[in-house]
Amino acid sequence: MLRYIMKRFVQMIPILFMISVISFIIIQLPPGSYLNTLIAQMRASGDEVDMELVEALRIRYSLDKPIYVQYFNWMRGILLRGDFGHSFEWNKPVSALIWERLGLSIAVSLSALLFSWIVAFPIAIYSAVRKHTLGDYFLTFIGFLGLSTPNFLLALILMFISSRYFGFTIGGLFSPEYMMAPWSWAKFVDMLTHIWIPMIVIGTAGTAGLIRVMRNNLLDELGKPYVVAARSKGISTGRLIFKYPVRLALIPFISTVGWQLPNMVSGEAVTATVLSLPTAGPLMLAALRSQDMYLAGSFLLLLALLTMIGTLISDILLVLVDPRIRYE
Repeated sequence: MLRYIMKRFVQMIPILFMISVISFIIIQLPPGSYLNTLIAQMRASGDEVDMELVEALRIRYSLDKPIYVQYFNWMRGILLRGDFGHSFEWNKPVSALIWERLGLSIAVSLSALLFSWIVAFPIAIYSAVRKHTLGDYFLTFIGFLGLSTPNFLLALILMFISSRYFGFTIGGLFSPEYMMAPWSWAKFVDMLTHIWIPMIVIGTAGTAGLIRVMRNNLLDELGKPYVVAARSKGISTGRLIFKYPVRLALIPFISTVGWQLPNMVSGEAVTATVLSLPTAGPLMLAALRSQDMYLAGSFLLLLALLTMIGTLISDILLVLVDPRIRYE
C-alpha cells in the first residue's frame, strides 16, 4: 500500500503541471485583461481614467509580456518562493487572500458534511429496514423535497422569514463587532452561534442525496442471498445489518468522498454569496469574473490538488471497507 501511495504522489506532479498550463490559458482566453475591466468600471462610474497609471500597472504585473513569460514567472515564484503572485483587485498577495478564507471555508464545509452524515445515515437505514411503511414514505418525501430545493433558494427563504417575522437578519459568520477583530475565544464562540445557519442550508441537499443513495444501496444488499442465509442462522437484525450490508452499502458513498475536499473551497459559492459568508467560493467567483488571473489560477491549481488528494483518500478508504479490493 505504501508503494502504491508513493506512486500516486509521483503521478500527481505531471498532472498538476498540465492543469496549471491549461488553467492559465483558459483564464487568458476572454478578450482583454483585468486592467480592461478596471477601465470599463471606472468609465461606467464617471471616474477619470489615468492612462499613465494604467500603463504602469500593466508593466508592474507583466501584462505587457507574452503569455508564456507570464506563466513562467508565475510558476517560478510558486516553485522557488511559494509566491502565488499578487491579486490585481485586492492588491494583496494571493497566498494571504487564500489562506485567510480557506480556514472559514473548511469550517463551514466540515460542519455541513457532518450534519449530512449524522442526519442521513440513521434515516437511510430506517427507510431501508422499514421500507413501504408510513415513516419510509414520509422520509422519502422529505428527501425529494430537499433534493429539489436549491440551497440558495432555501437561504433566501430563511432570510425572509427571520427578517419578516423575527426581526433579525441572518447572514455572515460573525457579529459586526467581531468581523475585523483578531481571533480570540469570544470570536470563536460567536462564529459557532452563526455557523449553524449555513450548516443546515448547505447540508440539506447533501443530506437528501445521501439518504436516497444509502437507502437504495442498502435495499440491494438486504435482498442478497448472504443476508437471507444469515437470518436463517438466527443472527439478530441489528448485528446482521451493521456487520455486512451497511458496510457494503457505503462503498458508492466512499468512492465520492474525494470530491468533498475541492467542494470545501469551491462548493456552494452562490449560497455563500447570498448569506454573505467570508469563504473562498465567492472570492474565486469574483476572481474569475474580473480576470484576476493569478488569484483565479491559484484557486484552480488548489482545486486540482485537492481533487487528486481526495481521490487517493477515497481509494485507500475503499480498501479498508471492502476487503475484495486490492491495489497490489
